Amino acid sequence: MYATERQQQIQRLLTQDGRVSVIDLARVFDVTTETVRRDLGQLESEGALLRVHGGAVPRTAASTVEPSLPERRRQHGAAKAAIAARALAALGDAYRGSVFLDAGTTTAAVAAQLPTRLAATGAEVVTHSLALAQSLSATASVPLTILGGRVRGVTAAAVGADTVRAIEGLRPDVAFVGTNGVSAAFGLSTPDPEEAAVKRAIVRSARRVVVLADAAKFERELLVGFAALRDIDVLVTETAPPPVLEEALADADVEVWIA
Repeated sequence: MYATERQQQIQRLLTQDGRVSVIDLARVFDVTTETVRRDLGQLESEGALLRVHGGAVPRTAASTVEPSLPERRRQHGAAKAAIAARALAALGDAYRGSVFLDAGTTTAAVAAQLPTRLAATGAEVVTHSLALAQSLSATASVPLTILGGRVRGVTAAAVGADTVRAIEGLRPDVAFVGTNGVSAAFGLSTPDPEEAAVKRAIVRSARRVVVLADAAKFERELLVGFAALRDIDVLVTETAPPPVLEEALADADVEVWIA
């Protein structure tokens, strides 16, 4: 196979999977890892991808790039719905505690299924997301508290010092937290410092932290870290994490639930 053909296939795999590994590509194409690295270097020089430790991600996956809310709603919809359904098992039957919902499209999938789970139980729901609050406010059977702050347009969520202080004054029983990246070395991360501060406060405040992440988030490292793997209790996803991440999660005593 010519290098050009191999590189075209690498781009197709990257589009399909959201990430490629040097070792996996060497196995797929039956070439050395040095050959794969040259291919990735060539593609990076052409602006087709961004090289990261052990492989490559799309150029749009750079550490400060964040898709808009409508864009993220269109991505991995089936996986997010399945993850949400599996995550709600954390509440058990007839749940009567408190729930904190982080902003995000996967937590929005949790919010969509939450009224059926919490109907008539008296559980309290808290969020700083305007989008989630709007969808939940139509359900009278779910007591809802929304936290204020400066609204960040790209996520439709309250951020800033006031939001962080409000979260620090809470102790929710379960928090459902979204993330832009989860990696063995860097933990959980997101592109924006203010979003990271809010997520960090949620993780520290909750008694039980359930992180929701589809496979496209695996081994991504965004600009700002907000939690180490040891800070979370459960990771809910739709497919098994890659071996290095899986081992790190096990070492951090994190339960991994597959939707």
